[in-house]
Amino acid sequence: MKIEEVKSTAKTQRISAHSHIKGLGLDENGVPIQMAAGLVGQESAREAAGIVVDMIRSKKMAGRALLLAGPPGTGKTAIALAIAQELGNKVPFCPMVGSEVYSTEIKKTEVLMENFRRAIGLRIRETKEVFEGEVTELTPVETENPAGGYGKTVSHVIIGLKTAKGTKQLKLDPTIYESLQKEKVEVGDVIYIEANSGAVKRQGRSDTFATEFDLEAEEYVPLPKGDVHKKKEVVQDVTLHDLDCANARPQGGHDIMSVMGQLMKPKKTEITDKLRKEINKIVNKYIDQGIAELVPGVLFIDEVHMLDIETFTYLHRALESAIAPIVIFATNRGRCQIRGTEDIISPHGIPLDLLDRLLIIRTLPYNKSELLQILKLRATTEGIAIEEDALAALAEIGANSTLRYAAQLLTPASLTARADGGQRISPPHIQAVHTLFLDAKSSARILTQHSDKYMK
Repeated sequence: MKIEEVKSTAKTQRISAHSHIKGLGLDENGVPIQMAAGLVGQESAREAAGIVVDMIRSKKMAGRALLLAGPPGTGKTAIALAIAQELGNKVPFCPMVGSEVYSTEIKKTEVLMENFRRAIGLRIRETKEVFEGEVTELTPVETENPAGGYGKTVSHVIIGLKTAKGTKQLKLDPTIYESLQKEKVEVGDVIYIEANSGAVKRQGRSDTFATEFDLEAEEYVPLPKGDVHKKKEVVQDVTLHDLDCANARPQGGHDIMSVMGQLMKPKKTEITDKLRKEINKIVNKYIDQGIAELVPGVLFIDEVHMLDIETFTYLHRALESAIAPIVIFATNRGRCQIRGTEDIISPHGIPLDLLDRLLIIRTLPYNKSELLQILKLRATTEGIAIEEDALAALAEIGANSTLRYAAQLLTPASLTARADGGQRISPPHIQAVHTLFLDAKSSARILTQHSDKYMK
């Protein structure tokens, strides 16, 4: 019989437009390196973003907002994602697009508030009393069933726990015995039992039994140190939106009707302001007691010009509240009409009173050498082999059209190269796909030249 190693079924991340970005690419003094962490050029914008990251880390930025403004394809979303990478996975980052607020199921303001709450984290530190150790004995003690009949019921369970320092015998409630059975606890397993709630967690098999079987799918853990009865600090990270959802959904019973009722409900339900206020009260109480700390995250709203005047007014109020995240807007519009108004023209399509509150970071178009570096990065990320002169031809196309168009030509060019039997993309392949597809400028030119042939 042949034994093969089974490959892990871990989910692979699809390659998106910004998979290559790992951070802002600054040195220890906060000065941007020309090409680092997946970002190229945009030195002044990256340096400004670095200062913003420092402000967020020192909790001096909550309730303020930032605007990334620049022409399309100049790396605004890339910088926002780089800020998220710099902050690490412990700081909540919630990306959304301006058009997302126009949901058919719930109000615009509800969508915004939901995303606001998603971007605020709460780190809860609890000191729990636990009994931890290797199970040396597990004996359920049975008595006559008080309701009569022939069956016997478990009155209590005797469990022996052993650590490196000593042993203890505990007498536990029958409900904990059910938890022990659910976790499939046996003698020789390392478990911990919470003293207040009676929750049981099986950590694995004690490593003294590691040589018990030749082949074993079990995870072995060392014998716990210290006493059996100890205090343990548990840190839990949740967002305010998680708390809202947990309290908004009434927990039904386990009968078939309540399960059916939950299935029949619409997917989205609006969370009332009253509930949110109650949750804020509890959160503030926890913060005052020192049990929890607030972690203001980042809410990134791309295409902010898509929001309308009502939403902007709501944003004002949300930014001024005591519990608010850092908001990063991005837009590629110049002077344009504010959505939802008849005649108000404003820079970036944002009302002037909101623009006043924003720190604005400008992004500039890339030059040809920067385009070349970015395209090289993208080719490496997508695992595409390309010749140097083909890369130069692609950068030339990017300089005449846009970076996005040039990056999109990479995959079709690699497929063309493979169809020709080659492994690397050469200049003829780039030219071939460039003639097959149109960029925005070429398309506009054709429309102008042949305007009589198209419908008005």
